[in-house]
Amino acid sequence: MTFTHTVRAEWVKLRSLRSTWLTLGCLFAVGLGITALAMNAAPDAYAEDPAAWDPTARSLTSYIVAQLIIGVLGILVVTSEFATGLMRTSLLATPRRHRLLAAKVVVAAAVAVLAGQVLMFAAFLIGQAVLGAKGVPTAALGDPGVLPAVAGGGLYLTAIALLAAGLGTIVRATAGALAILVGIVFLVPALAGLFPAWLEGMFAFWPTLGAAQVFKTLPDPAFPHPWLNLAGLGAGVAAVLAAAFVVFRRRDV
Repeated sequence: MTFTHTVRAEWVKLRSLRSTWLTLGCLFAVGLGITALAMNAAPDAYAEDPAAWDPTARSLTSYIVAQLIIGVLGILVVTSEFATGLMRTSLLATPRRHRLLAAKVVVAAAVAVLAGQVLMFAAFLIGQAVLGAKGVPTAALGDPGVLPAVAGGGLYLTAIALLAAGLGTIVRATAGALAILVGIVFLVPALAGLFPAWLEGMFAFWPTLGAAQVFKTLPDPAFPHPWLNLAGLGAGVAAVLAAAFVVFRRRDV
């Protein structure tokens, strides 16, 4: 089998899972639903501090939950085969383990980048339409920093999906990989304020905490450049994937 055949086989397996379509449906339903709900308090937020008003970031708030849902999709790309025992069959068909895992990563990245970009652009357009109806200032894709924020949001979700795929490969269990992902994405940023002051600088470079600044058009002086933080997230994901390839190649199924 060539690598193209392996990628095609992985796509057939992924699209054949009912959980894939349920997860994607949940991603868009929850993501766009949260966007609509977040717009309800927009007039009050604008009246409270007009100088800090960021309509782009407001409409992309759904990423907070979307990153967890798309992370589940990334995990299932790998762990669904461990759970059913199909991984043994896949390795019989593709004995070169690095090729099999690379194909899974390619498929996960392709699905995540498409779903993430569609969700972010849809959330932005819906959010701006609702904001306009409520009579508060809106943003357009041509405004400074808006298009990079929306497109960067899709790349952020893609990175989370690949991080989840790497964790799923290392842990080999959906629940365990999801628990670690929740800790990385939610728990550590939530507890950042409890750590000593001399550790605050570390959280400016925490992959998900700093990279999430890419959703904003108004820079936060506490963080470096948003795209630098996003690159840091990419480096962290690459390290996890490298560990996943090593583990997947060396151990038994």
